[in-house]
Amino acid sequence: MNPREQNYWLTTAEMPTPDASRPLPQRVDVAVIGAGFTGLSAGRTLAKRGAKVAVLESETIGWGASSRNGGMVLTGMKLGVNKLISMYGRELTRRMYAASLETIDCVEQIIRDEAIDCDFSRCGHLEVACKQSHFDDYARHAEVIAREFNHQLRVVQKHELNSEIGSAIYYGGMVDEVSAGANPARYVAGLARAAMKAGAEIFEHTRVEGMQRKSHQGESGWKITTSRGSLWAREVFVATSGYTSKATPALQKKIIPIGSFIITTEVLPEKLAHELSPRNRMIYDSKNYLYYYRLTPDRRMLFGGRAAFFPENDQTIRRSAEILRRGMIDVYPQLRDTKVEYVWGGTLDFAFDIMPHAGQLDGMYYALGYAGHGVAMATYQGQKVAKLMSGDKPENPFVGIPFPGAPLGLYNGKPWFLPFAGIWYKVLDWVS
Repeated sequence: MNPREQNYWLTTAEMPTPDASRPLPQRVDVAVIGAGFTGLSAGRTLAKRGAKVAVLESETIGWGASSRNGGMVLTGMKLGVNKLISMYGRELTRRMYAASLETIDCVEQIIRDEAIDCDFSRCGHLEVACKQSHFDDYARHAEVIAREFNHQLRVVQKHELNSEIGSAIYYGGMVDEVSAGANPARYVAGLARAAMKAGAEIFEHTRVEGMQRKSHQGESGWKITTSRGSLWAREVFVATSGYTSKATPALQKKIIPIGSFIITTEVLPEKLAHELSPRNRMIYDSKNYLYYYRLTPDRRMLFGGRAAFFPENDQTIRRSAEILRRGMIDVYPQLRDTKVEYVWGGTLDFAFDIMPHAGQLDGMYYALGYAGHGVAMATYQGQKVAKLMSGDKPENPFVGIPFPGAPLGLYNGKPWFLPFAGIWYKVLDWVS
């Protein structure tokens, strides 16, 4: 039986439904573009501080990566700490790593304050080594993080790994107990309700088509043209991540949209689920072309990865279902006869330096470039940039770092090079 091409998480959540008949306001203090984690976190913070906020969403609340991800609330960043130190030096890297830990606290605090029922759990994450050389790096990695950032990771030897994962294919692992798991659809729904309760207005099916500088009653700001009419905003916050469009061309040229795909099995027997993941960790492997997987709260195996680099469409989703099922069985032969019930895809946002970025560009505020760490980092950046817009000077080490575009400017927002990038990463995984 073929799996349903449907996001499993959305079958477990009820999204709020803003009044579709409500007209756009003529004027707001802040227009937030995108009703995902970043935009809703920003909208909530800004509204709590007294701003008149309109959140403009081209589809529906949480439609993009915010409801389509694996629900992994992870510490750290995509790049390793030694690479970060070589790029930014020790002091800035320390601040970045501390911020990555703070992102988890940020999510947990919002969930607690707003009573969001989203199965949030500090279950920790497990990285598993696909090669001996990858595992050999773990001890050095953990030592640097303990020494430089005062954060403890636990290296798990191969002979101990069965206490963490019911798979025999890996060479060892590394555990971070601070990471968490959540139901992302329920979380983004709760974040939307919290933003609305604070006073932010959310407008679905309102695609931003263009923006231009325009004064209003002597005050500098932006005229924003949308599919539902236009409005004027004193400030704009772009929170579109992997769905950044030609409405903001300067940002679109700096972000690469990359597809990520997920399959989810039928509900597993309790004994089998415990065998596969005894500690219910968020798990991912050490490859560039990686797999990530976890148990859902109702004991399904959720298994995802970069099965196809291009963003989601019917063809890439169907092809990815086959690739991911084979990958899942390689990791867990116990699931060979288990039915896959759901498959879906989403689009991640990668900057060319694989780093998160926030701040101002051409007078617009923005936060994006989460590279698969978006549940925590997007929430955090939405809150931090909103505070910056409100006149505070919050500590945010990702503001002001170099934000490179494509070499020689050979990119206009359409990622023609993704097949070559996919081949390159597979070669790196083979030779590493």
